[in-house]
Amino acid sequence: MTIRWLEQVDSTQRYLIDALKAGETPPLAVVADLQDAGRGSRGNSWTGLEGNLFFSFAVARSALPPDLQLESSSIYFAFLLKMALEDAGSEVWLKWPNDFYIGEQKIGGTITTMRQNTLVCGIGLNLKNAPEGFGVLDIDVSREMLLNDYFSRVEGFPKWKEIFRLYALEFDKSRRFQTHNNHHNFSLENAVLCDDGSVMCDGQRIYSQR
Repeated sequence: MTIRWLEQVDSTQRYLIDALKAGETPPLAVVADLQDAGRGSRGNSWTGLEGNLFFSFAVARSALPPDLQLESSSIYFAFLLKMALEDAGSEVWLKWPNDFYIGEQKIGGTITTMRQNTLVCGIGLNLKNAPEGFGVLDIDVSREMLLNDYFSRVEGFPKWKEIFRLYALEFDKSRRFQTHNNHHNFSLENAVLCDDGSVMCDGQRIYSQR
């Protein structure tokens, strides 16, 4: 993975997509010291405070595990980072589908999009600072060491079923929350997690919209 470090950018994901349009090829990652117009879920912005982690990366669709449902790719890549953080000593967990939490507070999230035959994944994580209502990571970790560990996992492309097996073990933590689908809120209290990463809520099958 080629990693490009930037001091400041409006959005690492937008920067990366522009680089792909200009002819650059995956695998490629962009990391910023400061991001001032990051993309969050459902069209929201992700406030980028100094000292936190903002990065996006692109991988070829052909490199993805064949058993990975594209709609669940954000779960897949988020959980790989969760594993890296956990090995570093964090108690971070992943709320369905792809939000990073410490206890009851959100500390980050993941968003993915397809551009032709390339998957672009953007991640924001509060390492040091957080806006009101959000939390920060519970350990002190070097961005460089964390990303090196993370991208080594990404480039290993473990099978989806291996990641899903671990992800399913902590799904019960998500039952205290709600999810969104087509402008409606659904409680996850009685949701059934399906093998492809979707959930069944009130008779509806819901995939990650990110």
